[in-house]
Amino acid sequence: MTETKKDRPWLIRTYAGHSTAKASNALYRGNLAKGQTGLSVAFDLPTQTGYDSDHELARGEVGKVGVPVCHLGDMRALFDQIPLEQMNTSMTINATAPWLLSLYIAVAEEQGADISKLQGTVQNDLIKEYLSRGTYVCPPKPSLKMIADVAEYCYTNVPKWNPMNVCSYHLQEAGATPEQELAFALATGIAVLDALQPRVKPEDFPALCGRISFFVNAGIRFVTEMCKMRAFVDLWDEILLERYGVEDAKFRRFRYGVQVNSLGLTEQQPENNVYRILIEMLAVTLSKKARARAVQLPAWNEALGLPRPWDQQWSMRMQQIMAFETDLLEYGDLFDGNPVVDAKVEALKNGARAELANLDSMGGAIAAIEYMKGRLVESNADRVNAIERGETVVVGVNKYTESEPSPLVDSEGGIMVVDPAVEAEQIERLSAWRAERDEAAVQQALEALRTAAAAGENVMPASIAAAKAGATTGEWAGVMRVVHGEYRGPTGVARAVSNKTEGLDDIREAVDAVSDKLGRRLKFMVGKPGLDGHSNGAEQIAFRARDCGMDISYEGIRLSPQQIVDAARAEDPHVIGLSILSGSHIPLIRDVMERLRSEGLGHIPVMVGGIIPDEDAKTLLSFGVARVYTPKDFELNRIMMDIVHLVDTPSVAAE
Repeated sequence: MTETKKDRPWLIRTYAGHSTAKASNALYRGNLAKGQTGLSVAFDLPTQTGYDSDHELARGEVGKVGVPVCHLGDMRALFDQIPLEQMNTSMTINATAPWLLSLYIAVAEEQGADISKLQGTVQNDLIKEYLSRGTYVCPPKPSLKMIADVAEYCYTNVPKWNPMNVCSYHLQEAGATPEQELAFALATGIAVLDALQPRVKPEDFPALCGRISFFVNAGIRFVTEMCKMRAFVDLWDEILLERYGVEDAKFRRFRYGVQVNSLGLTEQQPENNVYRILIEMLAVTLSKKARARAVQLPAWNEALGLPRPWDQQWSMRMQQIMAFETDLLEYGDLFDGNPVVDAKVEALKNGARAELANLDSMGGAIAAIEYMKGRLVESNADRVNAIERGETVVVGVNKYTESEPSPLVDSEGGIMVVDPAVEAEQIERLSAWRAERDEAAVQQALEALRTAAAAGENVMPASIAAAKAGATTGEWAGVMRVVHGEYRGPTGVARAVSNKTEGLDDIREAVDAVSDKLGRRLKFMVGKPGLDGHSNGAEQIAFRARDCGMDISYEGIRLSPQQIVDAARAEDPHVIGLSILSGSHIPLIRDVMERLRSEGLGHIPVMVGGIIPDEDAKTLLSFGVARVYTPKDFELNRIMMDIVHLVDTPSVAAE
């Protein structure tokens, strides 16, 4: 009997990074020792948005959702004793991708690595940042040019590196339907290839197409999600063959990594998330034709806060059991020729083709950003409505809610808490770095970078030179802001009431009654202080408040506490709602509340929403916050009535 030849397993990754480069390095080396086969680096929000750790906007955000990397010294510490030439490293970085890749290359050269042998990925997808995640810096056109700069540089100098990872993951997190996820991601890929095509010789272009990879999401409806992945494979092949004439099938492969859905993880009965994560992994591993090249799984407790090393290990073991204990990798595709699967795949492809044609008629992904953002907010509203009405069942949330206390959630909340001292220590290291570097060499390198960017040259060589000279993340991004300007993306929340007002009659009547008493329309201001760009929750609150008849003010993401207070003075709202999902709620909300009081606006009730542990909620209430909401508060209509009650007077209540 001949032994069945097994396929190689996918790269097993854990998305990780927190506190400091040194602490993250210890975590990486520990995970590699446990059998992880690739690194996936999470950067903190200041690093992602191009600010140094001591910038005003970085307050409270340093080391919270990832590792701070301000300069070459931080990058050295991050990969200490990790041979980069032998590693496959994925870096979830977008606006500052050219810079972080430059730092990575500089460290690899210090290690004596052959740069041409480096393997890994920078996400480098700015279009989805405008639509769903908010870590953009510059406007779309220069951002697209920098994506192309990285791809062109890597093709010539780091040929095994994936220079751009089209990221549909956050589109699904923002509410995208499968058809929208397919179309919006593929339109992004087309925009990048259109920008790259003139930069290389025609005979080299197919190989460059072969380096574009994708990063996708897999939700709980795993049959649909598996069919979506097969549709992605077919459509990308079709686009590369028909639009770009890529004849070699090897360069038309749909190459993707995945993190399964975090949107569906629940704060209620969080132990159930283990099953959700496993089921979602099946969607991207069962079909050989559409199997992920790399998989990273969230931890069971990510709806509660930052996972601990043990929590991440548990998710890694899930992958290892699937890859090494089961017989999955011993067989061909399990779904070829299945009529149910074939019909679903064709339906998804047809829906995506129609949406792609629509985007193409608008001038492509860059021109259609505002349209796509609006569609995502509407789709997410449909998703939220279906959960509220019980049409979509979420176990432990809107059905089977009776529960025993979870033994996994200990007295400390079952999560890791970043020490507040981390920020001050990181700033001290940054100050020491600046004091010890050759300032003249840094300024000369930054001037060369500015000249290259202004002239439209590829910014990678000048960025690598600046990295080696000792420039910082904030200085690199500062040059890009000066040359290209800054940008504020569309919110997707129009002022006009939508057609989703069914079932809101009682709330609309209550809003009308309070508004009559107030002598003007009840005004609700939604704000997002800090650098957190995950705006889905804030958008849905603003969307519902508008449809309930309130006058809303929502200016989008990444506002400083002072900008929030200035907006409150200008807009004169009756209630302020603040959303923070990065874990920085205590320092940011304290700052906002103190500024409101000092400027005579302390009478305005403030509501706060986010991933907020119970002890932190008590702290926020002690600051004078009127209401605190977490992901378990999924009934938006109850929140709407809370807004009404916060401004309701006894006489109105009596009516």
